Parts: sequence; C-alpha cells; structure tokens
Amino acid sequence: MADTTRAAALLLAVLCAGCASTAAVPVPEPPPKGPFDYQLGGAYTPAAGVATVVRDATDEPAAGLYSVCYVNGFQTQPQERDLWLSEHPGLLLRDTGGDPVADPDWPDEMLLDTSTADAREEIARVVGETVATCAERGFDAVEFDNLDSFTRSGDALTADDNLALAAELVAAAHGRGLAAAQKNAAETTGRARGEAGFDFAVAEECVAFDECGAYTGAYGDGVLVVEYPDTLGSSLAQACGAPGTPSRTILRDRDLLVPGEEGHLRESC
Repeated sequence: MADTTRAAALLLAVLCAGCASTAAVPVPEPPPKGPFDYQLGGAYTPAAGVATVVRDATDEPAAGLYSVCYVNGFQTQPQERDLWLSEHPGLLLRDTGGDPVADPDWPDEMLLDTSTADAREEIARVVGETVATCAERGFDAVEFDNLDSFTRSGDALTADDNLALAAELVAAAHGRGLAAAQKNAAETTGRARGEAGFDFAVAEECVAFDECGAYTGAYGDGVLVVEYPDTLGSSLAQACGAPGTPSRTILRDRDLLVPGEEGHLRESC
C-alpha cells in the first residue's frame, strides 16, 4: 500500500539529519475500516473486499492493501534460535541452571530477558532491525507478538519490564513511519495504549475468553480479532451477532494454512 505517512516520516528523517532540533514525525495511520486477513502461515491473494492483511516479516506486503508486519518482539523466532544463542546469548532469559527459558506452548521459542534497562535497549536495537526491514519492504504497521511473555517467565519478568520494552519497540516503529499493534495481553491494555503508545490491537480469541471489551475500551474500532474453531464454542455468525464483538473479527484455522491446503479456513464477520 502506498503509505504517504511513512514516506513523509522517512523524508523528514533525511532532511533533518544534523539539524539542531528534531521535527515531529507524523502519527502513523492505523488500519482502515473493512475486513482483514491473518496470513502468518503463508502469503496468498486476499479475498475481495479485504482491506488489511497481516503477514510475517519474511513475506512481502499485500499490494494495494494496508499491510501489517508480524514481528516477535518478546521471544525468538524458531528459525532464529541459533542466531540468538550465538550472537545475543545475554539477551535470553535463563533458568536457575543457566538454560534458556522456552515458551511451554511453543518450545522452539525462547523468552527474551526484559528485566533490565540495558537488556531492553539492546533487544530493541536487534528487533528494530526487523522493524526497519518491514518499513523498507513497504509495510504500513508492525504487530509485536508475545507482550505477555512475562506470564510464562516463572515470575522472572514483570508486566512493567515488558511494557518498558514495548515503549521502545513502538518508538522504533513510529520512527520508521509505521503504526504499532499490541498483540494479546488483554490485562495490560490500558497501560499498553497509554504508556507504551500502541496505535491499535490484534487480539486472538478475545471473543472466546470474553476479553474484547478490554481492547475496544482502549482502541475503539481499532481492534483486529482472530478466533479459532477449537476455542470459539459457537459459529462465527453467532459470535458476530453477539454484543461487544468487534466488527473486524475473523475465524481462521489454528495453523493459518493457505488456500488449497487441507484444513484452511477463513470466515469474516
């Protein structure tokens, strides 16, 4: 999508290099109204009428549509495990035996250690390189996943730690002209919006777990909801008709398969 806001931000950065004072960067635009698709399992041509597409940072943005770049902001990606272990071992959360702490539901993802200001600054620098790539490829926004990693840390990390890193990641996105999305962690939403500065939210299973109000209370219509058949407990049509369900709610298969793969599912309110 042609993003004049991002272009303006990048132009300002060039023009103001070496200036005595820094001009304000335009506020990035959140996703437009209209249906969206969640394509982390692989990119494909969106259905007619889709206005926003979320894709992995390794994919290209959807041509002509508002595109959100998925970035794992608080844990490592499976394919980058060896990279973090060899180049950034001090940024990984360790257990009492010195081994990296893994996400119990995603054991090939290691938690980043957000407990100190120095570590957060370095994590933001490393993750910021991916944010820069998202901007260079033409994405309009970034979704930072695993804000809730502190809940899987055995009390080694706190919400304060992760929100402090979130503020740095949001600043990195805004500095590149990208909007920034809070991903899950409903219990932190007020602070995530007010302190970290997120612009909108991507919420998984907020209908299933009755959490959507936390997001809409902070972001209004700026909430993209992804539900899954194994936890929704009703048809999508029933969920869409229920009070409090955000208008931009979709039902996806758990593995986020592409069309043509057995089990692919995408329905929209």
